[in-house]
Amino acid sequence: MASSASATVLLSLTITAPYPKPTTCRFLLQPRNRYLNLSSSANFSTKALFSSYNSNLVPLTKELETNCNSLTLREICQDHLPDHVLGRMEELGYVMPTDVQREALPVLFSGNDCILHAQTGSGKTLTYLLLIYSVINPKRSAVQALIVVPTRELGMQVTKVARMLAAKPMDPEVEQKSYTVMALLDGGMLRRHKSWLKAEPPNIVVATIGSLSQMLEKQIFKLDSMRILVVDEVDFIFNSSKQVSSIRKLLTSYSSCNNRQTVFASASIPQHRRFLHDCIQQKWTKGDVVHVHVNPVKPMPSCLLHRFVSEKSKKAGKAPSTTLIIDFLKASYGGSLEIILLEDNMNFNSRAASLSEVRQGGGHLLVSTDIAARGIDLPETTHIYNFDLPKTAIDYLHRAGRTGRKPFSDKKCTVTNIILSEERFVLQRYENELMFNCEELILETLC
Repeated sequence: MASSASATVLLSLTITAPYPKPTTCRFLLQPRNRYLNLSSSANFSTKALFSSYNSNLVPLTKELETNCNSLTLREICQDHLPDHVLGRMEELGYVMPTDVQREALPVLFSGNDCILHAQTGSGKTLTYLLLIYSVINPKRSAVQALIVVPTRELGMQVTKVARMLAAKPMDPEVEQKSYTVMALLDGGMLRRHKSWLKAEPPNIVVATIGSLSQMLEKQIFKLDSMRILVVDEVDFIFNSSKQVSSIRKLLTSYSSCNNRQTVFASASIPQHRRFLHDCIQQKWTKGDVVHVHVNPVKPMPSCLLHRFVSEKSKKAGKAPSTTLIIDFLKASYGGSLEIILLEDNMNFNSRAASLSEVRQGGGHLLVSTDIAARGIDLPETTHIYNFDLPKTAIDYLHRAGRTGRKPFSDKKCTVTNIILSEERFVLQRYENELMFNCEELILETLC
């Protein structure tokens, strides 16, 4: 048997009676080489969990918890992932797990459906991609995993990470298995994708709901061979009038598939208990779905500094167009940073070019609408300026979440809100809801 450090599972249970209020008790479950930390809101069969491990509960000590927390990603994944994917994971710099990876991967590897609920930039994408590569068979010519995303930009990003993990490792001695990843995104060449799906189906498809629905209606894309369905930014898709009916239809169709596993992911899931209930009632997930809610007390990264400045020249309800802001910046800014535009009504190629330019590094000023607020990874962004205050606290969370990401997650990053004096109460409401403090920035007038 392995040492207790590597052969324990961390289990958190919330017990009501005989305590006067719900009390979280933490135990170790032995002897499997798995690490599991379920949030108190998790819905699962305790009896089934105990029987699957065929063991007793062991009280958790600080020493054992430290050992569990020191496990590397390789140690968590080594019994589930092919060697070449493990190698690629480490080559890409993924060595130590984030909190959501440490807590969710054992749940996912055990076959449970899961709701990944964690901060922006916390590693949710890598979490569900590692699950996918643990399940799919590259020798099987069929679509085995589907990742649904709300925007083309997020889809391109997820596709890139998926292909990087599937690429041939630098070590020539490691045997390469060929995984194929298709990006079925709005604005793409659907005729070419149609031919690809018919001739030699890819193992993984990353899709926006619009393009996916077209393929499903024409019966070019079928769900019967699928093992995993991931819905990223799930709250955004459900709140979109253009996407909600299609995603509901997809989930209902997928619920009849055998050996299925479903994963929902987002940094924000309002009324998450109600959503969990609906998932089970509608059979979008199995009854043992687990809600992994990481750090619910602090929805946003602690490295963010929030501030506001009152700007009298702003006119309520009359935010200027991005074109006017670009023109103003170009006329008034004399620095070396290049000014780049990203907005919804640009064509897909122009939007892709803007993101590509930003990600090449160096200094940029990106002027963008909310299209950049959801899931887009801009790791070198250190400052966010909200010229118009986000409409909801959820929108604020996602805009602010474009900064404070790796490699700057250990540094102080700044979110500055340019507001009217009468908007201060709205910002205070966001502070209360998201549990952060916003300091006033006093601008001195130069004489």
